[in-house]
Amino acid sequence: MRDFWLSKLFFDLQSPAAAAEYRAGREKVLARYPLKPEVLAAIAANDVAALAPLVNAYLLRFYFLVAGLPEEEFLRRIRASGTKRTTAASEAKHG
Repeated sequence: MRDFWLSKLFFDLQSPAAAAEYRAGREKVLARYPLKPEVLAAIAANDVAALAPLVNAYLLRFYFLVAGLPEEEFLRRIRASGTKRTTAASEAKHG
């Protein structure tokens, strides 16, 4: 299920001014959005796997570029999260 406020945050960060403000002080920007505690924790941890199901893939990728996660690391994490979901679904089906 998509998270509207997380999507809105990621969308808003497409503005260069908003992205710069976010890099300068995440907490100030995050305070403007009524995000759930678990979403805030995932943001703080750069938890790609936890955030991926909540937003559009393009917004997710762009967010992590803004947040400073190197592209190669983002791709490694997103691939690993897909493997975990596939394994869990297979185990549930055959379990």
